[in-house]
Amino acid sequence: MVSQNIAINNLKEFALSNNMPHMIFAGPAGTGKTSTALIIAKTAIKKQNYYANVLELNASDTVRMDFVRSVIKSFVNQNLMLGDSTLKFVILDEADNIPNQVQQALRRIIEKTSSNVKFILLCNYINKIIDPIVSRCAVFRFTNLSKKKIVERLKFIVNKEKLQIPQTRENKLYDTLYFISGGDLRKAINTLQMSVSLELIDKLDSNEILKISGFMDEETLEKLMVAINAKDIGEVKSLFDIIESLDSRNFIRQILERIGDLNIQPNDYNNLIAFMGDVDYRISQGADEKIQLIALIGQVIRYISS
Repeated sequence: MVSQNIAINNLKEFALSNNMPHMIFAGPAGTGKTSTALIIAKTAIKKQNYYANVLELNASDTVRMDFVRSVIKSFVNQNLMLGDSTLKFVILDEADNIPNQVQQALRRIIEKTSSNVKFILLCNYINKIIDPIVSRCAVFRFTNLSKKKIVERLKFIVNKEKLQIPQTRENKLYDTLYFISGGDLRKAINTLQMSVSLELIDKLDSNEILKISGFMDEETLEKLMVAINAKDIGEVKSLFDIIESLDSRNFIRQILERIGDLNIQPNDYNNLIAFMGDVDYRISQGADEKIQLIALIGQVIRYISS
């Protein structure tokens, strides 16, 4: 595990003592929640018994009412019927996607389980887990990793894989990978692997790495910022016509990073951030990405002080 020291130090004691509560691991993607749950299960259960005593599910795909009543309940009740005292785990990934009604049924099962069946719920947003479940679990919060921690891990991988990266361009590569990841170590590692597979490491073209990750390359971004400063919405539209495979959420992140370069008053800045949230929501609900992003740029231009 990389970082997450507060959670890991407490969990070590639980795993070694076998005296643990039900748990919720909450935090952003790629911060080690699933890995930690699996490490705990593998530490507490002997290898030959692992698959019989661990039920791992992606809750967003499978956990519906009939599934809770049949599969999960049967797994939990095996202990009651057989008198088995072996520790068992139910690991529910993406538990915040379980409908509230199903969570109520799950809560009753958690209430009635014997002391040797432990639930570990993994979620991005703990506010989507109902309070009766949260109150029955120990909550451990996972945070986005710092740039230092992500770069350390990437350097470790580069060293183990014997990748040849020119020293003069090394910092640029790590800066790009960290920016793309946004603190998500899994995304940073996957982007590094994708860059190696496409032989972008040999050329070390950070712009190509940005583009394959759904970001705008630096040259186009600079042209866009010049057009925004000049309040030239026509040039903005022309630039959007030549951009390929742009991810809206990544674009909003890039614009947010550069807002400080524009002459925008504090009150207008707050309104602009709120507008960005509205645009992100509309796109998530199926609105046209290009229209929404150009509207966002139009709003940025509107708030630039003369």
